[in-house]
Amino acid sequence: MTRALVTGAASGIGAACVQRLAADGVQVVAVDYDAEGLRELSGPGIETLTADLSELDRLQDLPTDIDILVNNAGVQQVAPIEQFPPERFGYILRLMLESPFRLIRQTLPHMYGRGWGRVVNISSVHGLRASPFKAAYVAAKHGLEGLSKVVALEGAAHGVTSNCVNPAYVRTPLVTAQLADQASIHGLTEAEVLDKILLEPVAVKRLIEPAEVAELVALLCGPASASLTGSSLVLDGGWTAH
Repeated sequence: MTRALVTGAASGIGAACVQRLAADGVQVVAVDYDAEGLRELSGPGIETLTADLSELDRLQDLPTDIDILVNNAGVQQVAPIEQFPPERFGYILRLMLESPFRLIRQTLPHMYGRGWGRVVNISSVHGLRASPFKAAYVAAKHGLEGLSKVVALEGAAHGVTSNCVNPAYVRTPLVTAQLADQASIHGLTEAEVLDKILLEPVAVKRLIEPAEVAELVALLCGPASASLTGSSLVLDGGWTAH
């Protein structure tokens, strides 16, 4: 039986990935610090674990007999660099870059032993492009892109692939929560932020749905993905076409 671990699983992209993989018959371990949100996940083959992934020394307590690892957990902070709290910068890098590294490190031996594994890193268009006021998030996602490629090169001989999925703005709590922050910085209403800032660089003028991202994750974990590795699958409504 194939077993997956999905981080940031209590809502948004993570929850959609849990449901999508479970629909394919995968046994899924859903991990998040939001215990209440995890309780909303239900269905055959879904196990939930509450954990703060920024507590790096506690990651070793998570299951390591994992065939599919989906690194999705993330947060956002919107502020000019000169006002960006250093402790928050460090927290975001721990959660969104060092935590994925450690989870990959401790699950690869199982994947190597089986001769098959899938590492899927939920990156962002901000892993390929930068935006102002998001120093920590952009730095973490750019780092995740590089980490994913190294895993692809090292894992290829062992039947392990590693890829990034790069959506633009997705209809998640992380995105909706930053509307107020952006409105304050730019002196706009939240509706204006959505139209003039978040959706301005994309050709398809709408937020992406979490289920759309989950479909790409399922593709990367499916039978057609054996030679698909070291890549960044862009789901950005045409942002990077410019």
